[in-house]
Amino acid sequence: MEGHAKARGADNRPMPDATDATDATERRLTDLEVKLSFTEDLVDHLNELVTRQQAQIDLLIREVGKLKDRAPDTGGGQGRDPREDIPPHY
Repeated sequence: MEGHAKARGADNRPMPDATDATDATERRLTDLEVKLSFTEDLVDHLNELVTRQQAQIDLLIREVGKLKDRAPDTGGGQGRDPREDIPPHY
């Protein structure tokens, strides 16, 4: 006499009952919710980072524009002689 045995699948392992399947589904759902929460936090952090970096890029672009305006005109991109850059004491 065998008692109450669980049903077995094609691979001869006991088949999970409905409670096991529900518990597994709940665990998976909870894991997904936790992952989603962390992902949302990460996306918010990365968005703030990108916003700050864009502000820095905009500032640097303005600074480079100011430097270009203050720089002496070099003749429209003509080649310069590197010897002109040598200090007079050489």
